[in-house]
Amino acid sequence: MPPTSRRRAAAASNARSWDDPQLAPVVLVRGPEQLLTERAVDGVLDLARAAQPEVEKVELEGATYAVGQLTVAASPSLFGEAKMVVVRGAEACTDDLVADVVAYVAAPDPDSTVVVVHGGGTRGKRMLDAITASGAPELRCEAITKDADKVAFVTGEFKQARRRADAAAVRALVDALGNDLRELASACAQLVADTTGTIGEATVDRYYGGRVEATGFKVADAAVAGDAGAAVALLRHALATGADPVPVVAALALRLRTLARVAAIRGGSTTARELGLQDWQVRNANKDLARWTPEGLAAAITAVARADAEVKGGGRDPVFAVERAVLTIARSRRG
Repeated sequence: MPPTSRRRAAAASNARSWDDPQLAPVVLVRGPEQLLTERAVDGVLDLARAAQPEVEKVELEGATYAVGQLTVAASPSLFGEAKMVVVRGAEACTDDLVADVVAYVAAPDPDSTVVVVHGGGTRGKRMLDAITASGAPELRCEAITKDADKVAFVTGEFKQARRRADAAAVRALVDALGNDLRELASACAQLVADTTGTIGEATVDRYYGGRVEATGFKVADAAVAGDAGAAVALLRHALATGADPVPVVAALALRLRTLARVAAIRGGSTTARELGLQDWQVRNANKDLARWTPEGLAAAITAVARADAEVKGGGRDPVFAVERAVLTIARSRRG
């Protein structure tokens, strides 16, 4: 087997999820999602302390690393305590770090654990290849960008806390805070700490319904449903409490794009899987499309495109632009 193929095979066999840590002389934590990398490192540290409660943790920075630091940090202490050395920011590594890690991996100290945290990219490839070839476990911390993965993350947070949240509550939380994984995790922890029983949509709305993302989608829902009064009232409340028109217009555009995509599915030109839609999105859009004509949908999309240009500097009054778009969407729906 060629060397490249062997490295790929080794990487595949050693790869584990961030939440499935393994204690070993060398551990690679790899991926751009910082919250998950922190949790992966904490998971390895928990295992190390479970094995030896007095383990000493030492941290090194990849960008400022100087020759010999790893050897000194990983050496046994005067009192014989185990060491856990965390090398952070290895994606910005110095040449000295690459050389020292490659040398260390060839003969690691069995009483220490060295965790190399690499945020992604190709810098330090020789170091990464050496770690992978050694058989060290690799904890993957890929960015969570897909809607379904965010839902799964929130569900997992509540499951870990031994609390039940219904599907509507999880959906509302992702809609409200889905752009920031750390904030999502913090919100789950707050809901667990502050409430009892099953967490429902009303509870999430009480805590986070005022967020820009959630408000934008509520405006979009009301407009697509043809309820001009409710849509404008929600919009004015959002703007009065500090919401920026730009993300509100983005929510309108996203809602209409979903309708257009599902309309394409109904026309038989493509499938939900090809468009990256979830089942719940298709079901909801199909209900809405019963009251929409192709001409009405086209008019609504055109209105949002115009508003998008105006709220990003192309018009004098962004508030008027987004309100006009909301009214156009609501009026374009068939009665």
